[in-house]
Amino acid sequence: MTRIQDDLFATVNAEWLENAEIPADKPRISAFDELVLKNEKNLAKDLADLSQNLPTDNPELLEAIKFYNKAGDWQTREKADFSAVKNELAKVETLNTFEDFKNNLTQLVFHSQAPLPFSFSVEPDMKDAIHYSLGFSGPGLILPDTTYYNDEHPRKKELLDFWAKNTSEILKTFDVENAEEIAKSALKFDALLVPSANTSEEWAKYAELYHPISTDSFVSKVKNLDLKSLIKDLVKTEPDKVIVYEDRFYESFDSLINEENWSLIKAWMLTKIARGATSFFNEDLRILGGAYGRFLSNVQEARSQEKHQLDLTESYFSQVIGLFYGKKYFGEAGKADVKRMVTAMIKVYQARLSKNEWLSQETAEKAIEKLDAITPFIGFPDKLPEIYSRLKTTSGSLYEDALKFDEILTARTFEKFSEDVDKTSWHMPAHMVNAYYSPDSNTIVFPAAILQAPFYSLEQSSSQNYGGIGTVIAHEISHAFDNNGAQFDKEGNLNKWWLDEDYEAFEEKQKEMIALFDGVETEAGPANGKLIVSENIADQGGITAALTAAKDEKDVDLKAFFSQWAKIWRMKASKEFQQMLLSMDFHAPAKLRANIPPTNLEEFYDTFDVKETDKMYRAPENRLKIW
Repeated sequence: MTRIQDDLFATVNAEWLENAEIPADKPRISAFDELVLKNEKNLAKDLADLSQNLPTDNPELLEAIKFYNKAGDWQTREKADFSAVKNELAKVETLNTFEDFKNNLTQLVFHSQAPLPFSFSVEPDMKDAIHYSLGFSGPGLILPDTTYYNDEHPRKKELLDFWAKNTSEILKTFDVENAEEIAKSALKFDALLVPSANTSEEWAKYAELYHPISTDSFVSKVKNLDLKSLIKDLVKTEPDKVIVYEDRFYESFDSLINEENWSLIKAWMLTKIARGATSFFNEDLRILGGAYGRFLSNVQEARSQEKHQLDLTESYFSQVIGLFYGKKYFGEAGKADVKRMVTAMIKVYQARLSKNEWLSQETAEKAIEKLDAITPFIGFPDKLPEIYSRLKTTSGSLYEDALKFDEILTARTFEKFSEDVDKTSWHMPAHMVNAYYSPDSNTIVFPAAILQAPFYSLEQSSSQNYGGIGTVIAHEISHAFDNNGAQFDKEGNLNKWWLDEDYEAFEEKQKEMIALFDGVETEAGPANGKLIVSENIADQGGITAALTAAKDEKDVDLKAFFSQWAKIWRMKASKEFQQMLLSMDFHAPAKLRANIPPTNLEEFYDTFDVKETDKMYRAPENRLKIW
């Protein structure tokens, strides 16, 4: 029998941990996942109903339903041939030489399913957030992150062997000759990429990845490809700079992307096309295509056909489905109450910043200016992105529709380069159980789907709601002042607005946060404090601010507050999935998220009478306070 004083997470969630079962088609179950399951069930019924009563007054939703129906027409999918996939494979198979590849770069980007072995992206410029910049990075790796390639990693060989076998089976389904050799060659190219790929720790410090290079310098360094012409074809102009996000890959470009490696690159591209096509055809191929992902996370069975049908539709019409969901399931009363909580949390932050003991007044005032400029978006967006008006289903196959959609989406990506950034756009659909802070627009977004119990309910007490959604709201506000967000000003630009001595003090606080979590053991292995520091700063700021707000309510109940905090982080997962999260997830393991932040709060000790002899005790001098 556990006690809160020894283990908040295990005590509050004891009954749930004993009885909750991980769904056979998922690697975990959590408070978030329980809401996902509920949403899936509701949306599957909603879309099935809409299939019988087509929404002719909503053209974007109508196209989503048409695609949904096509995705669920298994009789047709079972009969569909693979000619369209073979056409895509042929676009690469006919590139006999590296010279052929060089001469077809633009066509491959805009009119094929073949990914290039490097990536250009269009994203808000970190130093000029109202305009877009052209970003450059590597192609990604087959295994979850660079740590999996260490020879001592226990799963390296079995995962790579499984991927190769699974991929060769997929290639054979599409009548590709020498399938085993192609899969092996793809793995050889993947292995070449590992030393130049960013680590998860490097990706976590995204503000430090902004490396602008003048376009002339960028293209002149690359000798093996005409990137100047490609860039002009992509964005229809000559940008003044390119933002390099993976320096080692850029420095190694010509040693990786060259004539000598062409056969490996070609094989890698073929495997990507083949694997990407498996979701659009018969049941056997769908199951085969997902086998590697299930093996990676120890998922017992594939998603059902009904869930797969919904997944596929969401992959192209996420915001359309989200807007439908938000309007149907999220009420104005809830929106007004959450908005009230956001306002309360911002006021708490204003007060805490003004009374902060380690910041100078000058920096604190600028922090408050940034805080006041934060824009909250709650529930669902006012409008859909224009791109959805372009997605039209055809009389062709499901895969052919997907090909057309991908072409349209790719064209739109690069089309945006010449436009101003729309800071009101959402990067998450309303039916997603999550929330986020966007540093480039200084916005916090709370989709309708997370505004449910245990996070939020009009039926819950104020302390429960502050322990749930209140901590999430304050968490997202805190991201404006984590190790990444703190480097962006109130306009969303990467800009030094701190006094030097204040930022140095903040860096010392970051080191303390890293040390607080680094090496803490979990059932899947030790936590990496550097990888998870930004989310831990946000968690600590979130629970601290929400606690302050909860105490201002007449019905304050701090036992309910801390218990609700522990409930929202409840989770059970396969060991393999937990190990993967430890290597690449920027969030701390669920149990550590629940247990460590409260130990830095005096109110936790007072509420539960925590003594020095208890396991949750942390000496006062070791209790970390940032925001």
